[in-house]
Amino acid sequence: MRDKRYQHKKPKRKKWKTFVLILFLLLAGTLAYSYYQFKQGVAQSKEKVDSEAIEYEFNGDKDPYGGTSILLLGSDSQGKESSRADTIMVAQYHPDRGTYKLLSIMRDTYVDIPGHGKHKINAAFALGGPELLRQTIKENFDIDLQYYSIIDFEGFIHLIDEAFPKGVEIEVEKAMSANIGVQLEPGLQRLDGEHLLGYVRFRHDAIGDFGRVERQQKTMQVLADQMMSFQTVAKLPKLVGVMTPFVNTNMATKDILYIGKEFISAKNRDIETMRIPVDGSYQDKRISGVGSVLAIDFEKNKQAIREFFTK
Repeated sequence: MRDKRYQHKKPKRKKWKTFVLILFLLLAGTLAYSYYQFKQGVAQSKEKVDSEAIEYEFNGDKDPYGGTSILLLGSDSQGKESSRADTIMVAQYHPDRGTYKLLSIMRDTYVDIPGHGKHKINAAFALGGPELLRQTIKENFDIDLQYYSIIDFEGFIHLIDEAFPKGVEIEVEKAMSANIGVQLEPGLQRLDGEHLLGYVRFRHDAIGDFGRVERQQKTMQVLADQMMSFQTVAKLPKLVGVMTPFVNTNMATKDILYIGKEFISAKNRDIETMRIPVDGSYQDKRISGVGSVLAIDFEKNKQAIREFFTK
């Protein structure tokens, strides 16, 4: 009886080993293909990048609430010491809640910059790169930032044109042309990288930077939504490869792929947005040697930030 049972189990063990081997080969093949797609995307974009990305110091801290927090910066002249951050955002992904949040900090917000006194917050990037800006945001708003990502204007144009060869469909709410280098007419249309950059930079109207921040947040949601129309998990490695030469970041490629995959496969891909300063918490002031600034109620804004990131 014992010998018969032994002989009966032997074929099952062989089938199990065969299954494991096939699974391993499929996994290895998938990883190899993903790596090939990633490298292909990098090569496709690298020839359009003028210089190597600067390696910045960034002593980031993990989000104490369990999220992944990223400092997103748009710079008017990446890599030059005199450049200021034209766009300052904090993106948070929380894996347990499955939430995606985007906080915009207006560049004229008047803050204490460690070691430099009071300035507009966008000056921190020019004075000490993303690390000093991280310290400034932590000191003034008590936000922990683990990663940073910087894209300059030229990089933004190339990135949009590579990722969206047919353009990004977006509703332009009014005619825009002042100081953006392009002419935009109102209506639903497809914008290439140069025109989309003009759309997110425009601020010469009655609401100025407040309107620009709204357009930037709107554009981030539109880009995320339209990515789903052609992007799948299988194609994600190539898109990350296309992005890599245009973005200066301390995030590992595997972390970018993971967050991207989670976003693509999520049932709820809504991006919650918020602006600092919040309504009713600031005054317009003019400071000698600095110019027009937003003097804000820090406690009111810190409370709003805590509620935004923890709910």
